[in-house]
Amino acid sequence: MELLHWTLVFLVLALIFAVLGFGGIAASFASIGKILFFVFLILLVVSLVMGRRGRTRL
Repeated sequence: MELLHWTLVFLVLALIFAVLGFGGIAASFASIGKILFFVFLILLVVSLVMGRRGRTRL
């Protein structure tokens, strides 16, 4: 959940800088937020697959 928190922080910072007119800074924060979001999604899928795999009975 920490990674999702940082994604939301970068999203809010990108929106604030975009409103204030700092286009370059807003774009870099938005790209960092996108990268963190996709990393979070990949880790979520991996943890779901591994969690289901660990519950098998013999």
